[in-house]
Amino acid sequence: MGTHRLTRWTARGTALAATLAVTALAITACGPDATTAGSDPAAASSTAPAATTPSSSDTPTPSTTPTPSATASASPSSPTTTASPTTEPTKKAEPSQKDLLREGMNGDAVLAVQQRLSTLGYWLGTPDGTYGAQTAQAVMALQKAAGLSRDGVLGPKTKQALADGVRPQARTTSGSAIEIDKDRQLVLVVAGGTVKYAFNTSTGSGQPYTSDGQTYVATTPEGHFSVQRQIDGMRVSRLGQLWRPKYFTGGYAMHGAAYIPGYPASHGCARLSNAAIDFLWSSGLAPIGRAVWVY
Repeated sequence: MGTHRLTRWTARGTALAATLAVTALAITACGPDATTAGSDPAAASSTAPAATTPSSSDTPTPSTTPTPSATASASPSSPTTTASPTTEPTKKAEPSQKDLLREGMNGDAVLAVQQRLSTLGYWLGTPDGTYGAQTAQAVMALQKAAGLSRDGVLGPKTKQALADGVRPQARTTSGSAIEIDKDRQLVLVVAGGTVKYAFNTSTGSGQPYTSDGQTYVATTPEGHFSVQRQIDGMRVSRLGQLWRPKYFTGGYAMHGAAYIPGYPASHGCARLSNAAIDFLWSSGLAPIGRAVWVY
């Protein structure tokens, strides 16, 4: 009798572990396997309706499907490109808490920072004097452009970069385009050859992952593309949920997500905050046909 109970509990524990592993992988993802069987829409330039079940419009083309890796991994480990603190030859004094501005704070100092960030093109919505999630995202984008540690906290070095007016430079020299800079982990909206807005993003982690027994590598394809189709709502794929995705090649898209860290962490798409992707939709800055340059 004891042996039968132990067997049942072991089986339950194994099933629970498998369920947790699948849930962890499916939080937010897209890429070559973020698809379901079916044909693409007849008109690829049209806007698809909001989806509450897996859509049939995300089947990747053969040219965008990465070659399966021989090394399987149930979930990606932390990418090697994650910024790490620089080792100092001598220990320096830590900045005082009064010298830091961080999420949750409010006041005139925060408002001044928000206004300066907005002037430089780091989108955060309307400055309101409250250091919220979008302000932290804008600060992280500034830190990436300046080559600083990426934590979304406004410390002395980040304040100096803000005062110096650090802005990312675009590769597009004329016209309008969206650039996805994988090295700096930024999405740039370019108008008239200049950067109009800069957003924090997180692209493919470069790590192997498995889905339905097949192994893939989480990479964001590079090249010249364009916004091909879009879904005005939640897209539910095998690998997770994508808020209002704008697809630029195959199953790869810019889309909203709840978590956008300072390093590459996606299955291949370019994550933006939900508020940021909502802004791209409402502003008309990323319409069907808009050039997308990934590098």
